[in-house]
Amino acid sequence: MIDPATPASTAKPLRAWQRMLSGRRLDLINPSPLDIEIEDIAHGLARVARWNGQTRGEHIFSVAQHSVLVELIARRQAALRGADIDRRWRLAMLLHDAPEYVVGDMISPFKAVIGGDYKAVEARLLAAVSLRFGLPPHWPATLVARVKAADRASAFLEATRLAGFESAEARRFFGTPCPLDSADERDYLTPWSADEAKARFLARFQELVAEAP
Repeated sequence: MIDPATPASTAKPLRAWQRMLSGRRLDLINPSPLDIEIEDIAHGLARVARWNGQTRGEHIFSVAQHSVLVELIARRQAALRGADIDRRWRLAMLLHDAPEYVVGDMISPFKAVIGGDYKAVEARLLAAVSLRFGLPPHWPATLVARVKAADRASAFLEATRLAGFESAEARRFFGTPCPLDSADERDYLTPWSADEAKARFLARFQELVAEAP
């Protein structure tokens, strides 16, 4: 807070940007797509813990791993309906939590406490990320609904497998889960190291980009 007695000309300006390891300087007030790099996103998300770190395992369950899981679940949910998801929307699924490489993963109970101001920052960041990777800055309602459905299904699995929730309790908060086979559960719900989470997030991103016509 600036001391009221301090002349305006000598007050230090507040810093509203973050320096990334790529060398980019991302303005949080007015983020530019030109300052967003997928390597920075992957690096950051691989080091951000879901559930405030209150999960079982040698490593944190990172937002990068969660993002890969959400994209997988979205495809499984579509397959159960006999449908497919457009490549761009699958990319959106992978990037749905990308703003958290800057703002971190704020758990839902804390969001409820502080109110909605953070949402404007997240929305600006997601719009910039979307433009950077060929997605619309404002996602259509059908895509948002699919992301939320896959996100909640992922949260159920994470809550019951890693975060100590009972199934009945998790159903109240997250709804009906999307079943995964045992091999996928062992893989995607065993917390990866930060290096593995970053590598697998980037690998999936590259696969989706390579599918572009």
